[in-house]
Amino acid sequence: MASGKATLKLYNTLTRAKGEFTPLDPANVRMYVCGPTVYDFAHIGNARPVIVFDVLFRLLRHLYGAEHVTYVRNITDVDDKINARAARDYPDLPLNEAIRKVTETTNAQFQADVKALGCLEPTVQPRATEHIAEMIAMITTLVDKGHAYPADGHVLFDVKSFRSNGEVEYGKLSRRSLDEMLAGARVEVAPYKRDPMDFVLWKPSTPEEPGWDSPWGRGRPGWHIECSAMSEKHLGEVFDIHGGGIDLAFPHHENELAQSRCAHDTAMMAQVWMHNGFLQVEGRKMAKSEGNFVTISDLLNTDKFGGRKWPGEVLRLAMLMTHYREPIDFSVARLEEARNLLSGFWSHPEFMEGNDEAVECSVLDALSDDLNTPRAIAALHQLYKVGDFRSLGPTLRALGFAKDPFAADVADVQAVDAAIAARLAALNAKDFATADRIRAELLEQGIQLKDAKNEAGERVTTWEVKR
Repeated sequence: MASGKATLKLYNTLTRAKGEFTPLDPANVRMYVCGPTVYDFAHIGNARPVIVFDVLFRLLRHLYGAEHVTYVRNITDVDDKINARAARDYPDLPLNEAIRKVTETTNAQFQADVKALGCLEPTVQPRATEHIAEMIAMITTLVDKGHAYPADGHVLFDVKSFRSNGEVEYGKLSRRSLDEMLAGARVEVAPYKRDPMDFVLWKPSTPEEPGWDSPWGRGRPGWHIECSAMSEKHLGEVFDIHGGGIDLAFPHHENELAQSRCAHDTAMMAQVWMHNGFLQVEGRKMAKSEGNFVTISDLLNTDKFGGRKWPGEVLRLAMLMTHYREPIDFSVARLEEARNLLSGFWSHPEFMEGNDEAVECSVLDALSDDLNTPRAIAALHQLYKVGDFRSLGPTLRALGFAKDPFAADVADVQAVDAAIAARLAALNAKDFATADRIRAELLEQGIQLKDAKNEAGERVTTWEVKR
């Protein structure tokens, strides 16, 4: 999007309020979003934060200039889930070699998936395994400051040490007391913990497991310390926006916030914490046991959902039809609605015209109000209804809809126009058999014709993509 000014308001999970966003440094607006743990193909629930924060990335680039926005989305490539998947899938290989196969394959698929969803590449995609030194340094700082302690080859964060004005700060992001968290969480019971809520920063590795030398012995990092170290490395001790799914608010983001603030003695880790809502599939929680577990790759490349493949642009629009903070019910009906809307947009050659700087103000206003994508889509539909395709095209392209998702299915526009002209000539010559044949051939290509008369009483034919 072109540079410009608008008042951006964002909802902050930490304060439970929507407020005007003012970057710490307008010359470098910084955002961190938790990325994939690369042990399995990304499912459609993983697609939601990727799409939501891509829209925010694009909006920030519009408001502050592309060169003034830094977007970091990490790749977690050291994790016990990865170890388990590698041992299961490649039992005949040494574990570290099997892990490389799993992470390389899974990350390659993730990158292909998110590209198909129309997402820009983040500024940086740091890998956890490339930041072990930074993690060890942060853990050392936490131990030195009395916020962490070594025990039995582990290092644990002391939750009750995170205090301000004598009160425990831990739990303020998720709005839970320690007692509530302890009652509702599956807490690992271990004799070396001072408190059941203390969580692991570092743990020992067996000779077969991935491991790095540290002051506490050969081991590997806990999940939470990874994001704290990577965000500090690429965005600084305090940055503007931290995003992810609502399922990460506790314990992952709660733990990140505690680690980072205690390590740096800062009043905040990020100015704004943003979380997208949960996703269900056809009204039910998505789970393999429910038989409704669907990956992005499944949707893009197979007919496992609704009996057809779904273009990435359709998946993107279907996600954006619900406000990001609301729960979403992902269904075939929703995909059909998104597909029909996009089909209408792309059936007009004028869509490709128009200055890409001319992004519709009503859409920008909606997005600037805490990413109100349903309102933005309503504004797009209004542009379509009034036939303002020269504004619709650039606005849609700015939102990540840069290509015709039906191009592989639909004949070239010029060929369609030529066929319509030939049919019209046949009708004027009363060669109805030829006219009917042309109509049938176009319908097989997904083109539906509509005949009408203009004010002069002359026959005119328009067409649309029929899905």
